[in-house]
Amino acid sequence: MRAWSGPVDGGIAVLGAGLSGLSLAAHLAAVPARPGPVVLVDDGARDIRDAGWAFWSRRSGLLDAAVSARFARIRVHAGGRARTLGLGRYRYGVVRGADLASVVGEVTDRVDDIGLRTGRVAQVHDGARPRVALSDGTELHPEWVFDGRGPDADDRGTSPDAWLDFRGWRIRTEAPLFDPDVPTLFDFRTDQRRAASFVYVLPTDTRHALVEHTSFAHPDGGPVGTAAHDEALREYLAAVLGADEDTYIVEADESARLPLASRPPARRSGNIVRIGAAGGMLKGSSGYAYQRIQCDSAAIAQSLARHGHPFDVRPAPSRFARYDQGLLRAVVERPAVLERAFAGLFDRSSAEPILRFLDEESTWRDEAALFASLPAAPLLRAMAGR
Repeated sequence: MRAWSGPVDGGIAVLGAGLSGLSLAAHLAAVPARPGPVVLVDDGARDIRDAGWAFWSRRSGLLDAAVSARFARIRVHAGGRARTLGLGRYRYGVVRGADLASVVGEVTDRVDDIGLRTGRVAQVHDGARPRVALSDGTELHPEWVFDGRGPDADDRGTSPDAWLDFRGWRIRTEAPLFDPDVPTLFDFRTDQRRAASFVYVLPTDTRHALVEHTSFAHPDGGPVGTAAHDEALREYLAAVLGADEDTYIVEADESARLPLASRPPARRSGNIVRIGAAGGMLKGSSGYAYQRIQCDSAAIAQSLARHGHPFDVRPAPSRFARYDQGLLRAVVERPAVLERAFAGLFDRSSAEPILRFLDEESTWRDEAALFASLPAAPLLRAMAGR
């Protein structure tokens, strides 16, 4: 993306050049009209090229050129049984940060009024027109501010229902241990005593994969911690994959602790709009955000082009927030519920109805069929708040 060095008076300021900021910039570049220039502001503290995301979708997207791998099947191990499921019309995709940044740059460079300004945001002032104060004393005066500066629970304006606490190793093994055509989304053959936990395996080829240990932690609890995650990863590799410590190399690691909230946060304060995780795009019951951010970015850009404001964005039916809240409450209070629920949900030949439900595009009839496979008593108690 080209550098922006001029003043900002009107138009749009996008705060943070992470996933949500870059995605919104690309979608703004793709619409026929924008309310002035679009300037991304980022301090460069986090290198997005080291990041990565996975998602599922049944539609083509603006940034599909950034997808480095697609899968038509997934694997789930729950309730003592392994299941390999087709995805129907969906595909499970992987995006690397370096590829996303490159593709976004190609899209935004097709227009001459979008650029990146390096700087640290010191303060954002609301009013008839927002003011963005940078640490070097510069002030920006855009018409609209889209703030995507990270998934902090306090910034979201709501407390989390749970924490998604994970740590992953990118490993290289001596022996070919992985099926390069099938990622494992959920494997519950890991200790469940501390929190509802599973292992995720995303293969690159037969000897390279991201192996990730994930826990749904209590909202008032402390972090799982690096040592506990690493021990769980070592145990999984040894007991499940048959890989002792001297048979693989950890080439890189990654970790995060993300707030999961079922209630949508207050996104708007005057002409300041939160986007990304801060804007509620992290799905409470799954922790996935990439595709939700793409859909939200497209809707915002189209609304600005058609109406001159970003608010013609259709919210999901409110029942999906209740579903997320009930599942998260049940999982943090009764960790064993997650494996039981997933064993029932994924006991089918295709994951398509599950993915449609998680995309909040299912009907009441679809949901009734899915819920019939769930452990009813603990989920109903959780949804009732007991």
